[in-house]
Amino acid sequence: MANTKSAEKRNRQNVQQRERNRGHRSRLRTAIKRLRTAVASGDAAQAQEALPATLSVIDKIAQKGIIHANAAARYKSRLVKRVAALKA
Repeated sequence: MANTKSAEKRNRQNVQQRERNRGHRSRLRTAIKRLRTAVASGDAAQAQEALPATLSVIDKIAQKGIIHANAAARYKSRLVKRVAALKA
């Protein structure tokens, strides 16, 4: 329990930021899931179309510090490899 005014404010800020981060993380997971579904169905055109948007979402989330930069790079690398494998 917060004992000072500054601690109470910090708790309020933490709650707001946590909710904001949850929204961003949900958006990220949805974009990745959409791309993985397209890859799993074998639809190369849909996967190719979804790839830039998904990579953009990953970059934005990493830039905000919601996921680590290396985690973002790992996601991007694996997704690009899966989409490239569809073409081949």
